Amino acid sequence: MSAMSTETPLARTRRARRINRVLAEEYPDAHCELDYTTPLELLVATVLSAQCTDKRVNQVTPALFAEFPDAASYAGADRERLEELIRPTGFFRNKASNLIKLGAELTADHGGEVPGTMDALVTLPGVGRKTANVVLGNAFNVPGFPVDTHVGRIVRRLGLTDQTDPVAVEREITAMIEKTEWTMFSHRLIFHGRRVCHARRALCGECVIAHWCPSAGQVAA
Repeated sequence: MSAMSTETPLARTRRARRINRVLAEEYPDAHCELDYTTPLELLVATVLSAQCTDKRVNQVTPALFAEFPDAASYAGADRERLEELIRPTGFFRNKASNLIKLGAELTADHGGEVPGTMDALVTLPGVGRKTANVVLGNAFNVPGFPVDTHVGRIVRRLGLTDQTDPVAVEREITAMIEKTEWTMFSHRLIFHGRRVCHARRALCGECVIAHWCPSAGQVAA
């Protein structure tokens, strides 16, 4: 039987919160690893991070942000120049199109500013719940639980959810974790996924939460 089929909801919630506390001790400096100084820079960087590593995005954004400092500059961007700058992030044509549309909508509907609500953010081109949660949690200090590939993989391995849809994962995990911890729990899981709980060769022997993980030892090298 899986952990989810034998564990009560209360026990699962207590285990989830214990895991969060242990990860907080292990990764006291967990944070968003995209480089940014404004909500717009974070929004753009997060859009570029789709199917791309944060490290690669951070190599691209200094020149991008210098040339495109505000929403209006994206709205009026030369498409070829924008594509050239963001090409290393992959899917650059689609991303360039979204950034131009994004700049236009921010300029026309939001005074050139990034809105600070989920409802407004998810109406923007190229912005889904994950991107919106990243922006809300990090640029506006509004609790959000971004579900990326690391987060989804780890919470399923931990038996905290069996959902595969990111929205369903978000709903189930946020029901267990204190709202004030949502953003940081996501950061900690991402740090853990990048450093220990890898997709194919999880380092279970080095894992500080292995004691509370029903999958421990099953995905080791």
